[in-house]
Amino acid sequence: MRRKASLVLLACAVFCAALSPLLRWYAFPRLARIPANQYQDMVLEARDATLLDYGTMRAKKVPRVTIVQTLKGNVEAAEKIEKTAGRPVVVWDSLSYVQGPDGRMVSKVPERYIFDAHSQDPVHATGETVDGDPVRREGIEFKWPFLTQKRDYEYFDAQTRTSSPIHYRGTRTFRGLTVYYFEQTVPWTKVPMPRTMPVRGITPESVARTGTTRWYTTVRRFWVEPVTGAPVYGEEIHQEELRGGTLLGGRAKVTAFAGHVRMREDYIEHTVALVKHNRTLVLALTSYVPWGSLGLGLLLLALALWLEARARRPRDPAPTQAEEPEPVSA
Repeated sequence: MRRKASLVLLACAVFCAALSPLLRWYAFPRLARIPANQYQDMVLEARDATLLDYGTMRAKKVPRVTIVQTLKGNVEAAEKIEKTAGRPVVVWDSLSYVQGPDGRMVSKVPERYIFDAHSQDPVHATGETVDGDPVRREGIEFKWPFLTQKRDYEYFDAQTRTSSPIHYRGTRTFRGLTVYYFEQTVPWTKVPMPRTMPVRGITPESVARTGTTRWYTTVRRFWVEPVTGAPVYGEEIHQEELRGGTLLGGRAKVTAFAGHVRMREDYIEHTVALVKHNRTLVLALTSYVPWGSLGLGLLLLALALWLEARARRPRDPAPTQAEEPEPVSA
């Protein structure tokens, strides 16, 4: 019985030991994926910002500028691209909508972002656009990969339509989470006018005819939870200018928008809670279950060897019963 039990324990130990790398290197890439139908929104604010009044073409101080960012998974488009890409794909139709303190639209820029569901690497396909312009992204945007590393990444900037390094600047603590802090500086760059302008009748083409151009710079900062690769907080020191041309009435430049853009508090709380939940699920696939399975396998192996050793131990012979002496006859 001991030998049979040791064989069963040995088989279970082998199974647990094999399950550990299987979960980490096979199951994890197939289970840890961004849902194709994911929908999320984010509200950011720039308080005491500078905003251009298009009626007077003068910059003025305003109490608040609000930026609403939405990401909507396009399942139908993802399924079409997957047929040729040969890997799981997510298509995000995003919109960055900027409004002034009176609620009126300042700008809105749609994007289509196509990327690998697990690695977050860009997938190049028809429809990859920013504000209607075809682009070819390099690097990440919106989200870092699972198990983010302490290194620089290429990050795509939608305004310039280019990618440049976003630098790892150290490990910090944010709302009880250990996070990696990343920072990117985009120098002053000439960028296209938004296709949708805040004043009826004004188009990018009509502005271009005046000779006026749009320039932009920003310092982009993210606090990223490394297990999930999700930013739990982000902010930008953002500046835009209109330069030259007859539209400015002889002035060299005018500020179109300048402000310190930060995530709104209620969205910070929601994001942190969501990331903490997802972090546990990712750790279960990459750490808790694999290491627990390996530890259980070693324990079962030790128990199997102990039972086998006991089964092989020689048994002591049973003591013989002493015979009673026969009576001696005289």
